[in-house]
Amino acid sequence: MRSMDTTKDQTYLKDNFLIAMPSLSDSMFANTITYLCEHTSQGAMGIVINHPLDMCFDEVFEYLKITNPCESHNEPVMAGGPVEMNRGFVLHRQNDSPWESSLCISNDISLTTSLDVLEAIAHNKGPKDNLIALGYAGWGAGQLEQELANNAWLTLPADADIIFNIPIEQRLKVATSQLGIDWQLISPTAGHA
Repeated sequence: MRSMDTTKDQTYLKDNFLIAMPSLSDSMFANTITYLCEHTSQGAMGIVINHPLDMCFDEVFEYLKITNPCESHNEPVMAGGPVEMNRGFVLHRQNDSPWESSLCISNDISLTTSLDVLEAIAHNKGPKDNLIALGYAGWGAGQLEQELANNAWLTLPADADIIFNIPIEQRLKVATSQLGIDWQLISPTAGHA
């Protein structure tokens, strides 16, 4: 009898959005949309894209002693998730620059954690479309799959325009509308068929 390799049948959600269901209203994920940067049998990692901190890019540049930014950068920094909230992450559209530490997520989006991309953004030489976040959302092996089975999240293919072009306060509504759902009508209790 031949053993089956179940890893080939596994569906992973890298480059997808996770939309927090109302059942997560008592957590830091209430009303959030998370972009999944990695998802394997070992776990998952994502960045929340619609939970701004009371901090802007300029404050990050000042803290990191990035001198002489070309102009003011008042864009809000996101609370990327509850893990390593003192660590910075930059989601950005792909470009030709080779950053020191980048993860290519899709044909359009990368995640960079090195200082060089922040210096470039401060001096208007970085990726035009970018989002800076502190912290990330992380799940151990099987944890996200269990949360999905418990109806904690909706999933849908990611859309770079939602991350980079839609105003923060509209991202959740625009994403759910792509599923044909009015976010305000979703019940906080879910069932299983």
